[in-house]
Amino acid sequence: MRVALHTKVRAGRIADYEAAHREVPGELTDAIRAAGATSWTIWRWGSPLLERSRELGGGTDLFHVLECEDYARLLAELEKLPVNVAWQARMAELLDVVHDYSGEGADAGLPVVWELPS
Repeated sequence: MRVALHTKVRAGRIADYEAAHREVPGELTDAIRAAGATSWTIWRWGSPLLERSRELGGGTDLFHVLECEDYARLLAELEKLPVNVAWQARMAELLDVVHDYSGEGADAGLPVVWELPS
């Protein structure tokens, strides 16, 4: 299944957020794969080089797309895993809108509006 998510980095913490993601612990990426994810990409909206982007939030909106077998199972397996708990605590310092790993988080994905027909 494919899941799209929205989170939001704090305006003054963009560089810290991006630096953290250059150093995601291997133990965490292994756990994400073991929980059923086959891919996970995060985009940050806007560019600090574009004036319009700064007016609209400076590129603080984050959009995630992940492919996994079962998103609810992925969240359940990661929610209390020590390496993920530590990572989420680190992210909580950097984010205004966090990724919800609770049981309700499985329903927090962005709704599909349209897909290119096959």
